Amino acid sequence: MKTTLPYLAALVALAASGCGSKSTQTTQSTPTPSSSSTPGAGPTLGNCPVFPADNPWNRDVSHDRVDPRSDAYVATINAGRAYLHADFGSDPTYGIPWTSVPGSQPRVPMTFDYADESDPGPYPIPADAPVEAGSDAHVIVIDRDNCKLYETYDSRHLGPGWACGSGAIFDLRSNALRPAGWTSADAAGLPIFPGLARLSEVRAGEIRHALRFTASHTQRAYVAPARHFASSSRDPNAPPMGLRLRLKGSYDVSRFTGAARVVLDGLKKYGMILADNGSDWFITGETNTQWDDAELNQLKTVPGSAFEAIETGPLTTD
Repeated sequence: MKTTLPYLAALVALAASGCGSKSTQTTQSTPTPSSSSTPGAGPTLGNCPVFPADNPWNRDVSHDRVDPRSDAYVATINAGRAYLHADFGSDPTYGIPWTSVPGSQPRVPMTFDYADESDPGPYPIPADAPVEAGSDAHVIVIDRDNCKLYETYDSRHLGPGWACGSGAIFDLRSNALRPAGWTSADAAGLPIFPGLARLSEVRAGEIRHALRFTASHTQRAYVAPARHFASSSRDPNAPPMGLRLRLKGSYDVSRFTGAARVVLDGLKKYGMILADNGSDWFITGETNTQWDDAELNQLKTVPGSAFEAIETGPLTTD
């Protein structure tokens, strides 16, 4: 979401309300290929990679060095909520929906409130594309023939096209980042889709990428692969956008079962990336009525103190 200085006051209010905690049910007008993972490679969606295997989202960080400010960052997040929470489940109004379209899907005109940091249209977004419930109103559409990811924020269908707060296009076969200082459909200037927990991956027994998470108090800074900050706070103990947390290797996950165990194993190996202001320790998954809530609810017993921040590079504050 756009967060240049004239909009910071509104953003702080939005963060305090825990933005982006619900979504609509994914209703797809065309069949959607399942996402999966292949040993030795990054996750895939049909014939498309979900970014290259060496993309930051797909990198094994289980042996990366701990950031010197790790304890301070974790303590700041813990000040709001001290336990992990799956912001998705069998309730079709939770999670973030997505859909895929063929390369022949008609492109429609787009208008953006923050056009200076949005990729211009047209976008191949159907009129019935599912929209996330709540204030963020994200739309995620994947062109499965051309391996392009289209994401929008604050999305409203105004035929024949869409009016949105911001929009971003990503080539799923490329590691290219957005321009420095640019937002995307997410506050950190990151793509949303690669950070979603997806049911097909959980059922396959392994999540091979980082997850997306939110925190209520963030710093006026970002660290790669993020490209944008979403706060006016200069508190050095507050987490910057793009901060990557990892579940500590010493944390015992043997008591967890099903989806919770798969998620936690993934968090030990790939971690999670701070992508937006919202409820503390909320991780994001796709909208899917087949999630097992009893399995996911086990995550609510994992304390924030079980996580540590890893070094990912210098902070950008301008």
